[in-house]
Amino acid sequence: MTSTLRNTQTISQIAELLYRFLPGNPHPYAAADISFPGVANKLGLGKFWIIGSKKQAITQLLLRTYEDRREIFCDLFVEIIKMGTIYLSNKREPITRDEIVKLNHLLIKLKFKIPELWDPNYLDSLPLSQPAKKIDLDLDNREEIEKLKKELVAMTNLEAHVRGFAFEKFLNKMFDIYNLKPHAPFRIVGEQIDGSLQIGTDTYLVEAKWHNKQIDQSELLIFNSKVEGKSKWSRGLLVSYNGFTAEGLIAFSKGRPTNIIGINNQDLFHILNGEMSLVEAINLKARRAAETGEFFVSAFDLKRNG
Repeated sequence: MTSTLRNTQTISQIAELLYRFLPGNPHPYAAADISFPGVANKLGLGKFWIIGSKKQAITQLLLRTYEDRREIFCDLFVEIIKMGTIYLSNKREPITRDEIVKLNHLLIKLKFKIPELWDPNYLDSLPLSQPAKKIDLDLDNREEIEKLKKELVAMTNLEAHVRGFAFEKFLNKMFDIYNLKPHAPFRIVGEQIDGSLQIGTDTYLVEAKWHNKQIDQSELLIFNSKVEGKSKWSRGLLVSYNGFTAEGLIAFSKGRPTNIIGINNQDLFHILNGEMSLVEAINLKARRAAETGEFFVSAFDLKRNG
C-alpha cells in the first residue's frame, strides 16, 4: 500500500521522536541488535535500512515497513523500544514517559495501538522529561484516586455489556472526588444522558462510551445534537475510553461550531496520576475548543504546550 501525505508526515514525526533511541550504526564493542540497522536485520527488514542520513534512514525504515510489511509494523516499534531501553539506560538517559505518550498518539494517527505501550504500570515506571507538579490532594483523596486507577485497569477485563455501566459509575465517582457535583444518569423522552457535572457556573452533560473501536463522526454528531437540544448555555463532555477516529475529528470540526469536548483513556490516566487536575483538563479543553473549534486535544499536549 502507498502512504498518504498525512501518514508520511506522521511517520516523519515518529522518526524524529525515535532518533535518540538507538545509534545509526552498531557500536564495535556492543551487540549488533542495539542499533537501528541491527533491529531491522533481526526482523528481516534489513533491505529497508539505507546508508546515509540517520533521520532519513529511520524514516525510510518506518515508511517501507508500513507500506510493505504492515503486519510487523508494531513489532518493529516494540523491538526498537526494547533495545532503546538498554542503550539509553547505559547512557543514563532513559526513555521518558512523555516520549512514549507522544509516540502512542502518533501511532493512533496511523490506526495502530500497542497495548504494552499503553499499560499504566509501564507508563508509571518511566521518568518524566520534566518532573510534573503533582496535584495537591489530601491523603483520603489520594487513596481514593489510587483505587480508581486500579478500578479503571480492572474494567478492561469486563464483558462489554457490563463494562459500560461500570464505566458510568467510575466516572461519577471520579467527578465526585473532584467536587464537580455529578448527577447520575437520567432519561429524557427518546434519549439517555449518562449524567452531568458542574464547574463554576458551567454545566456539562456527560456521555460515557467504552466501545472496542474509536468513536467516529456519527457518534459526535448525535451527542452534539443532544447537547444543543437542551439550552444555549449547555456544554457536553464525551468520555470515550478508546478515543476518537482522526477522520471523525476532522469531519466534525469542518464548518461547525462546537460546545462539546472529549476525553480519552490516556487523559484519564494523566489526571489520575496527578499530572493535571480534572478541572484543569476540562477548562483547557473548553478553552481550546472556543479558540480553534477543536473537539478533542489530548490533556498531555495541552499541558505541554501551556
